[in-house]
Amino acid sequence: MDEIDVAGLVERLGSDEDAVRKMAAFKLQSNIGDPSFVDAFISEGGLPKLRFLTLKATGNTLAYSLTSLSRLLDVDKGWDHLNEDVVERVVELVVTHPLVNILRGAMAILGAIVAHQHSSTGPDQPSTFGFRALKPAIAIYPQFLEMLVSRLSSADHALCANALQLINALMRDATSNSGETEWPKLIKKLQELGVIKAVYTLMRSTALQDLAHPLLEFQALTKVLLRKWRDITVDLHKPEHRRALKGIHLASNPEKSSGSLDDGEDSKGKKHNPEKWRRLGFETETPSWEFEETGYLGMMDLTDYVRKHEDMFQRLLLEQSNSPPRTRCPVARASLAVTSILYDLFEVDKSDLDDAKSYRALEMRSSYDKIFKPLILQWSRLHLAGLQAFFRLWKATGAEREDFLKLVDLVRVLLEAVIAGAKREKNIQEVEDEMQEYDLERLRQLQMELFELTYEDTWGQHLRQVRDELNHEALQFMKEQRIRCLLQGAWFSGNSAQTTDGDQVNQQDQKNTSVSSFRYVKLSNNRRFLHYADFDFKGDQDPGLDSLQEKLDLGLVSSVASNISTTTPPSTGSSSSTVQPQSTTKITIHGYHPSSSTKHTRNPSKSTTASKTTNNRKQETPLLVLHPSTHSQASEWLDGLLMLLGQQPLTSETKKLTQLVSDYGLKIRLLNVRFDEQGIDGEGQVPEVPSREGLDEEYWYDMGGA
Repeated sequence: MDEIDVAGLVERLGSDEDAVRKMAAFKLQSNIGDPSFVDAFISEGGLPKLRFLTLKATGNTLAYSLTSLSRLLDVDKGWDHLNEDVVERVVELVVTHPLVNILRGAMAILGAIVAHQHSSTGPDQPSTFGFRALKPAIAIYPQFLEMLVSRLSSADHALCANALQLINALMRDATSNSGETEWPKLIKKLQELGVIKAVYTLMRSTALQDLAHPLLEFQALTKVLLRKWRDITVDLHKPEHRRALKGIHLASNPEKSSGSLDDGEDSKGKKHNPEKWRRLGFETETPSWEFEETGYLGMMDLTDYVRKHEDMFQRLLLEQSNSPPRTRCPVARASLAVTSILYDLFEVDKSDLDDAKSYRALEMRSSYDKIFKPLILQWSRLHLAGLQAFFRLWKATGAEREDFLKLVDLVRVLLEAVIAGAKREKNIQEVEDEMQEYDLERLRQLQMELFELTYEDTWGQHLRQVRDELNHEALQFMKEQRIRCLLQGAWFSGNSAQTTDGDQVNQQDQKNTSVSSFRYVKLSNNRRFLHYADFDFKGDQDPGLDSLQEKLDLGLVSSVASNISTTTPPSTGSSSSTVQPQSTTKITIHGYHPSSSTKHTRNPSKSTTASKTTNNRKQETPLLVLHPSTHSQASEWLDGLLMLLGQQPLTSETKKLTQLVSDYGLKIRLLNVRFDEQGIDGEGQVPEVPSREGLDEEYWYDMGGA
């Protein structure tokens, strides 16, 4: 501060020589941010000279003067020297001047003027600040807004940031301080000039880091606009609301005999179509109350769809006119539902405090994809894509009027999957295509996954306990099913007596099976023995236990081994993967042959002890080898034998079936479907019990379907 001669600097700003003024203005912009320097500058009478340079200077001197003035306003000084001449001059520069360094300072000054009233603590003159301070100058230069929006496509990122900050200030001032009919005009004008497209492009570009703060503010202001439109109540006494609803009716190509627009009541002396509004998809003939949840935002979306896609709208209504009323898709209600889904999906009701947290997250580039949602700027196209998806799913599911809320939930899942999971760089066209390509089966699966996650979050520990119980029940169910396969018996390939890898069978077993082609194995009813025999060919009927000469005591079995894959086999054209007759797929049952010494022991307890001791000293040997003909048979017998011995199943097929049974049990419990609450017809009506007339005593009526 001591090194700067403030008085000399102020004097040089008023010099007649342009070079002297330029150097003084350059030095001024470097020091104007220091509060102590500002106070000294003002006390030395520097403000009038700075204003003079702003009005009259050119070239770099003008650029330095504009930058100095904008920085002076940033420290809340110099407001009393701003007047209409300065504002008009700055607006003129924005419209007519091509130099980037001059445009930066000019836009920064206008942004400060428009936004000043939000930070000022004292009362200001009504015409000094805010958007109204620019209106006289804009009247002289009507192309101001157009030029401002065009600066968003500049290659200079700092200029883009200043232009966007000014647009943000204009939008915030208009929505906060203008009347209900004034701010929509400015927003509409900016949209027509292409501000949405320009900001959408910037938000998806690599320039995001340099424009992060103004882009995030624009995104927050977009939410403010959506909230304001949603909060406007649809009132048919308002001309614009009445015209919008009338436009929807006329675009539907109504019959000539249909009556004029009213709020659902017949006008005197005019014939009224009793299906006038229900034909368009409203629930009643008084449509205004149906906009209660979405407000004027819902009417805007519906009107926009009808206006831009009038032919599609008319064809849809014409197709539905030939269908029964219960199967017609309610177009208007579907449009309002999509609006509500998008509103919730983008968290439009999030407060400015939450947006402020996002500002702190801007320091990390990795968080950009989470913070920035450029798709919110494509609201109209997302609404159309969501509505078309609604129509497509309505047809695909064969929905009826009572299924409307179910379709809303399904569309909500679709929009959340496509939009919420979209990356920042993803184009709106890609999002639209993905919505149209999302098939119903995939969507249903995703819906069930989200359904389970919702219950998991809500019930947590209780749900895990139920799932554990169901897993145990499913395992017991599969154990019984697999053992019943063993009880039923099965044919195996004739090479069952062959061994590999040094496996050995007893000579008698080798002798009996050396020339056989098939082996039949069956579990005894007491589940203690495996009966089997070898045959040259398969008979018409499966042999019984009496005809199976050999048997294996399962008490002698120590383990069951197999070379069967524990993963899911590759799918083929048939329902099961058939193994070739000479396949090496096998199940080997290992155990210990009974010792001859134990056969003559008179004391049973000693016999058992001796047997265990002998078994411990002997090595395991193959007692029986089975060659399954299909993968399913291999899974049934391998896991059946293991579970019969008290071990866990190994094959993926058994595990998959166990999981399937458990999942279905969980879904049934979550749905809590009970006959005494819903009734067989689903409407809570107890079905009528048929008469017993003409029946004997053996007839009964099963109410529960058990």
